[in-house]
Amino acid sequence: MKKTKNYHKKYKFTYIMSTVFTLFFCTLFLRGYTPFERVGNNIFYVQVNGQAVGTLGNSEEAEELLIQARRNVASASEELVFMEAELNIDGEEVLWGQIDDQETVLENMETALRESIQETMHRSYTLKVNEYIVNLASVEEVGQLLQAAVDKFDSEGKFRVELVYDNNREFNVLTTNVVDSTQEEDTGEFASYEGGIQSLFDSIKDPIDLQEEKDFEDFDLGIHEMGFSEEVEIVESYLPTSQLTLLSEAVEQVTKEQEVPSEYEVVKGDTLSAIEAKVNIPMDDIVAMNNLEDVNSIREGQKLIITVPEPELSVTRVEEQYYDEIYEADVIYRDNDSWYTYETKVHRQPSAGRRKVVVKVTYVNNKEVFREILKEEIVQEAVAKIVERGTKIPPTYIRPISGGYKTSGFGKRNTGIKGASTNHKGVDWATPTGTPVYASCGGTVYKAGWASGYGYVVYINHEDGRQTRYGHLSKVLVKAGQTVKQGERIALSGSTGVSSGPHLHFEMLINGKQVNPENYLK
Repeated sequence: MKKTKNYHKKYKFTYIMSTVFTLFFCTLFLRGYTPFERVGNNIFYVQVNGQAVGTLGNSEEAEELLIQARRNVASASEELVFMEAELNIDGEEVLWGQIDDQETVLENMETALRESIQETMHRSYTLKVNEYIVNLASVEEVGQLLQAAVDKFDSEGKFRVELVYDNNREFNVLTTNVVDSTQEEDTGEFASYEGGIQSLFDSIKDPIDLQEEKDFEDFDLGIHEMGFSEEVEIVESYLPTSQLTLLSEAVEQVTKEQEVPSEYEVVKGDTLSAIEAKVNIPMDDIVAMNNLEDVNSIREGQKLIITVPEPELSVTRVEEQYYDEIYEADVIYRDNDSWYTYETKVHRQPSAGRRKVVVKVTYVNNKEVFREILKEEIVQEAVAKIVERGTKIPPTYIRPISGGYKTSGFGKRNTGIKGASTNHKGVDWATPTGTPVYASCGGTVYKAGWASGYGYVVYINHEDGRQTRYGHLSKVLVKAGQTVKQGERIALSGSTGVSSGPHLHFEMLINGKQVNPENYLK
């Protein structure tokens, strides 16, 4: 019995010693295992963007490793990199737990970050012209784009586009400067100073030189200045590749002419052929765009719609030109206040002249906007045309009845009525007997009564020398010598004289000859 008791004591002692030795061994030799201490969370499970990246012994270590991982991923690209970096740490208090080494956790973090990288943001340049914006990959491409716009109009290849900082802007904004590459810059390194009488001679000579008139051969013909008509702004930006435009596409967009609606106001003496030359648009297109009846239906002050082809970026250039030309002198008009505006008389026919000219012309793209004559020599004087013209506004004419419908127009016609003319000299409107007939224009009644084939008729003489006639009336309401106003009731319609039914026959005579009245009705 005593022997058994001693055996149990020995077994208990052996168990205790084995446990102590095991704990001591784990503490000293098993790296990666956290000893159990009742101090709160002692192992941390780390996730980046929802992916498990490892287990660490403290949370601060996880935050430091994430900063390093982001730095490593970003440094691998020269461009701006955007990535998700959501860190989740779950802590736990454990007796036994294995942690990962920092290198493993760092690699896993970098992998998770790379998988979350958004589209890489490239350093780029945004060019803005009015409402047009284009993004290019480099400042060199911006320069090439602007140079292409200039080269389109620089036939001599003299001008170069420079990008310079805009000193009027608070931020770093580039703008443009177009320079003549053939002009040498004056460095100012050499200067000479003369004293005494020589300096006096120089001071007298310079003003005299400035006053000397140039001969034609002294002018430096060609393009002298170039620049952009609109303000150009270039700013640095970071953009994804999808938002960048290829240089070739950008050049086409900027230099290709677009149809831009515009207006042209007709000035005194304008004709459609003259406007065609000014705006460089075919006359037929101008007529179609404005629904003009014919080429003569324009008036001073009228605004015409024109569609002008213009590129997104307009280029201004100033050019000196020489030409030897046949020219016409401006027409000399003499106003006659007693004549109507449609009355004219030519007192002298023109004769062309010849001249030599040097001009300075300013263009916006290919459209001339200003012209200055620098030198002119008349070889043969032109003789101006002299035209007398009326200034009085002529009276207007209105339709003499309300309602009705046209049954016969002016000119040749077929008729089955005996005595009716086959060359109709007026316009017929069918209307019930008794319909009021009005004076088409104010004037004096010349005749009112019966006139054979006309039946009952009224003739009215007007102040512009024209006469109107109203035939086949059922009743006349005015008498000869009476003054009537435009729109005043003068008769009732009917079917008297040679007539096929109730209607109004209306005529207009100019210089005693019938004309188509519909061409003159308002």
